[in-house]
Amino acid sequence: MSASAWLSKKLSSGKVLCQACAHACKLDEGEYGICGVRKVEGGELKLLVYGLAAAVNVDPVEKKPMFHLLPTTKAFSVGTVGCNFSCSFCQNADISQYPQEHQHRLLGQELPPERIVALAQEYGCDSVAYTYNEPIVWFEYSHDTAKLAHEAGLKNIYVTSGYETKKAIDLLAPYIDGMNIDIKGFTDTFYKEICGAKLKPVLEAVRYAHSRGIWIEITTLLIPGKNDSDEEIRGIAEFIAALDPFIPWHLSAFHPTYKMTDVERTPASTLRRAYKIGQEAGLKYLYVGNIDDEDHESTYCPGCGERVIDRSGHIGQFVTNHLSPEGHCPYCDYQLEGVWQ
Repeated sequence: MSASAWLSKKLSSGKVLCQACAHACKLDEGEYGICGVRKVEGGELKLLVYGLAAAVNVDPVEKKPMFHLLPTTKAFSVGTVGCNFSCSFCQNADISQYPQEHQHRLLGQELPPERIVALAQEYGCDSVAYTYNEPIVWFEYSHDTAKLAHEAGLKNIYVTSGYETKKAIDLLAPYIDGMNIDIKGFTDTFYKEICGAKLKPVLEAVRYAHSRGIWIEITTLLIPGKNDSDEEIRGIAEFIAALDPFIPWHLSAFHPTYKMTDVERTPASTLRRAYKIGQEAGLKYLYVGNIDDEDHESTYCPGCGERVIDRSGHIGQFVTNHLSPEGHCPYCDYQLEGVWQ
């Protein structure tokens, strides 16, 4: 399905500027954006996947991963094809890179915003998650869905690589309750050679989304020999801590996939080393992922140090929340940071 990609601007040169992400593609008639799903047709930028969902699931919110937003609840999760990154380690490359690798063909089922909201309610979900591929490339579809979901009393979660423009964040902010943003590495070399992007716009998006009052959680997939040095881990940890030490940081294990089948799995020791570096930087909420490690997946109260949310399973599938409905510690009454209601 095709609809106007209205987050765009016609330039005096005759090109059309896409204003959704930091790539800022300037496109002539018939050209596609880097994402493969935004194209100029008839002098107007079109979103080719509006209402066309390539992945639809009901997931635990912990799988996003969001650990401080309505724990133990379900998120109705939706994605399309296309992406503005080209990560060699992408775990969803079958949809994210589909247009780029199939002569701009599309894939998916018709699922308009109204139907997403209705299904989320039907399945007893408390939130809608825009995930699996990069949601900013289907901005107008995600925006319209989030607006309807918000009006229906559902929370909205953006799972993103963090290439949103300030304009996009401003338009999303009234409806998006939480963002899980990847900081994939801490060097431009990593971003350029492995992701097809740059580091600076990601850090700017993290700062700006946080300033708009959106609940932020950060994820870093640690890849052996690529972004797992003490120096790089410490750089990310100190960046997060300087912004807000109460932002949760998810340290996730890599497994060989897509164009990185020759790289070994991330050992648990690397995740625990990164966890310790995060603690030394002053971060209050640290989590390991893609391994089963209850001690390092669970939430501890910053006030008294007691465990207040128990998690086990490699993505925290098994969760027991001991907090009050308002997010207060049962031992010292500390108000934990997050979105609890």
